[in-house]
Amino acid sequence: MRTDYDLVQHIKDKMEFSEKAFGPGSRVNGILDHITKELIEVEENPNDLEEWIDLISLALDGAWRQGFSPIEIAFKLRNKLEKNINREWPDWRKADPNKAIEHLKS
Repeated sequence: MRTDYDLVQHIKDKMEFSEKAFGPGSRVNGILDHITKELIEVEENPNDLEEWIDLISLALDGAWRQGFSPIEIAFKLRNKLEKNINREWPDWRKADPNKAIEHLKS
């Protein structure tokens, strides 16, 4: 199994495939409709990695279709992780496991 991966190239490949398969344009409503269906599939099969990947793939499709470049998407993904790392979070042990855990607002 490879341990390296080029996310920017993946997004470029995704863009090429998606535009050819689904056409050009924003397609926000269609993507959101598909995400809604995939969320149900994840809920029904939370241990199926492919269902989670479907969500990620649709999110990437939505992002580039709004005009963001592959490099912008990849760097924003990294920046968001860094932002979350630097936020203050409540004790997960005291949180309802069926509800979202949100960062503490200052």
